[in-house]
Amino acid sequence: MNAITKITTEIQAQIIDAFNFRHATKVFDPEQKISDTEFETILEAARLSPTSFGHEPFRILMIQAQDKRELFRDFSWGANGMMSGTTGQLGTASHFGIILASTAETMTAGSAYLQSHYRDVKQLPEEVIGLFNGAYGKFQTTDHKITTDREITDWAGKQAYIVLANMMTAGALMGIDSCPIEGFDMAQTTATLDQHFGIDTASWKPAVMFAFGYRAKDPEFPKTRRSMSDTVSWF
Repeated sequence: MNAITKITTEIQAQIIDAFNFRHATKVFDPEQKISDTEFETILEAARLSPTSFGHEPFRILMIQAQDKRELFRDFSWGANGMMSGTTGQLGTASHFGIILASTAETMTAGSAYLQSHYRDVKQLPEEVIGLFNGAYGKFQTTDHKITTDREITDWAGKQAYIVLANMMTAGALMGIDSCPIEGFDMAQTTATLDQHFGIDTASWKPAVMFAFGYRAKDPEFPKTRRSMSDTVSWF
């Protein structure tokens, strides 16, 4: 085995070990905190994640103050330890947040927001911006037929899930636990973001909550998944 093959094999093992390690942690050890540098790495994994057309239709809202987290308590059963009677992720996670997804206001082809994104973030020349507008417009109206606000927000939410998956994998590679959380009332969460966090909910809607930290105890049950043959088909 040469040096390159050995390194590749070691990396493969690390990746699989990380995925076996990761589980949806319901209760964290509140005394253990993720270091600033480690969580910056997790956020950098988010920032560098791929998104469709490179539009980055997401924002990350970190909620560290406990009184701010408690604003979501009554209607976020998924962040309450899956109704286990514990303080759940809201009360025990080292880091807790929400990924926001763009709405039709910003992600409709030709929007002022996207023109600014093409020029200021992607730094595209005008002729390429024209090509992007045409290609993305066709993608929305013809190829995928995502033109309503709900359809566009759901599409942006798909990009948010890519981001969160990369965050959780980055955390697992560092031995940090995590949990994606969908168990919340969408309308009440949106209203809370508007009233208490100043989020422009015409432009941004909650896609998914998340929690990071260190598990209070090991999982009670082993990880189970369908077999590879039942998951993947080759042609």
